[in-house]
Amino acid sequence: MTNINGKTYAMTAITPMKPWKTPILKVFFFLLAHIKPLQARLVGLSFIHFARWVVIKRQAFPRLANSQPIENLSYDYLLFFSNFNGTWNQYIDAFADVLADGLNLVWRWSEKFPMSRPVTAFKRYISLVQFDTDYYYTAYPRATTNDVKAAHRVCAAVEDLGRNCNEMSPAEFSAAYLQFLVKVQKDLGSTGVGPVGT
Repeated sequence: MTNINGKTYAMTAITPMKPWKTPILKVFFFLLAHIKPLQARLVGLSFIHFARWVVIKRQAFPRLANSQPIENLSYDYLLFFSNFNGTWNQYIDAFADVLADGLNLVWRWSEKFPMSRPVTAFKRYISLVQFDTDYYYTAYPRATTNDVKAAHRVCAAVEDLGRNCNEMSPAEFSAAYLQFLVKVQKDLGSTGVGPVGT
């Protein structure tokens, strides 16, 4: 299993939906994509790198060769991908606490979805529909999304100091450098291996 790479976890879940429900879910996804305030809570969860839902219609599954028989599936499928920092339990708990209504609007069309609360039934459902990731790459496995954002802020502050220091006297540079350190001190944490958990 390679769901975990450093501090990052890759999740893939696939759930069946009756085909008549697919257009309803697509309308919801359309609204979610075009009404930005509806995304605010998801975007606000800073430990999530990304989350994406994709509907695959039952006739749209690819055939890898002409010799592969055409499948006659009864369900469309909802495919969910997410990358996040932290453990699986933390992720599901946060999802259920912060996005319960949104999750229910997305997954209520999937077969046997128990709703996101109480969270125990939701966790059991996700564990049953989740697939292990065979291969997972992350550019910064020892860094969280907040570590990367902090590094960008430090980089911008260094560039800003560099642009403005050429004409400074030593005393002015000393004051500017001290101001720079105060500005970036909260962003000077260290990266490393994440805690082990489920």
